[in-house]
Amino acid sequence: MAKRLGVGIIGAGFNAKFHIRSWVSVRDADICGIFDKNKERSEEAALLAKNLKVGEPKIFNSITEMVADENIDAIWICSPNFARIETMEEIASAIESGKGKLIGVCCEKPLGRNVAEAKKMVELVKRVGLLDGYLENQLFEPTVQRGKDIIWSRGALITGRPYLARAAEEHGGPHSPWFWEGTLQGGGVMNDMMCHSVEVARFLLTEPGKPRNSLTPIKVTAHAENLKWQRPHYADILKSNSDGKLDYINRPAEDYARAVVEYKDEKGEKIIVEVTTSWCYVGAGLRLSVELLGPEYSMGINTLDTDLKVFFSREVKGNSGEDLVEKQNAEVGLMPVVGNEENTYGYDLENRHMVQSFLSGKRPEENFEDGLNVTELLMTAYMSAEEERTIAFPPPNLDTFIPKVAQGAWNNRNK
Repeated sequence: MAKRLGVGIIGAGFNAKFHIRSWVSVRDADICGIFDKNKERSEEAALLAKNLKVGEPKIFNSITEMVADENIDAIWICSPNFARIETMEEIASAIESGKGKLIGVCCEKPLGRNVAEAKKMVELVKRVGLLDGYLENQLFEPTVQRGKDIIWSRGALITGRPYLARAAEEHGGPHSPWFWEGTLQGGGVMNDMMCHSVEVARFLLTEPGKPRNSLTPIKVTAHAENLKWQRPHYADILKSNSDGKLDYINRPAEDYARAVVEYKDEKGEKIIVEVTTSWCYVGAGLRLSVELLGPEYSMGINTLDTDLKVFFSREVKGNSGEDLVEKQNAEVGLMPVVGNEENTYGYDLENRHMVQSFLSGKRPEENFEDGLNVTELLMTAYMSAEEERTIAFPPPNLDTFIPKVAQGAWNNRNK
């Protein structure tokens, strides 16, 4: 096995830059390559890596060219949702045709826009014999990891397992126009962000050392709505920002969603997950919150409860940006500052785990099978929201189900 991992990143946008910045905390690996269809983005990402001294990445002209390079041992897929399958297919084709070799591949969330796509990703990675990692960063947040350890080693050990987890991710909306487009992204906020929440909640409720199937999902109840961005004023903003492509009056995606996932543990005891996600949260910026409850204990996390806050009066006028917190909504007033977002959101621990797993020849603890199960839960949630009822898991026809919002046919105001 390689003593040091050479990593290539496919996609050089906002998410990829988070990974690059996190690499200052990753040992035994270098970022050796970047591929993005937009050459300017590739150059920006490569320059960032060089400035941070986390690699001297080569800019590739194709995925196949990246796979063929002897300095690339593993690939991180950070390309858009609608490009997941074609990206993985090209990686598999390059390997099968003998153009190159890899140890493993990691893929950002969601693994697929629907169950069929997620299953295809699993099939492709198995077919070419690669180790696989699912990049669900919130599981690797230091507070999540430490909180789970304390709860299970003290509270659960003495008084019994936790039985309720709540998780939420909320902000004012995505960066890129394609994220708002249900047919490209695969849905709205439920697909975009609930994938985080259902998985981090499930992780906290799973006994340390036990596999994910030690909890069995049995029912899903969900609701989806557009609360803000279908209003004429805000729909006009989206239309303007997308050069007229987004029509949220007639073809919206959900900007608010909630779900309850019911599980049973190995003893048949009921375990509950409650999740909420929103693109219509107005606050300092991105807010991630988690709660874990058990018989005689509780745990809470809120990423906006920071140890650094700043205040600017209305006389301090400057350009808008995201220098204090991701999805920042203001530049004046009293605001929390997230000092190291890559660490707070779990990117550095996530990437260290993936690198060390690949170097050791082990499948990462969070892998494509986990990504598939998340997609199955999300599609069941969409089914529940559309049918306005609780759905037993797994429902029939889950493999072929495509949410109405992903078909461009969802509009709750038409009811």
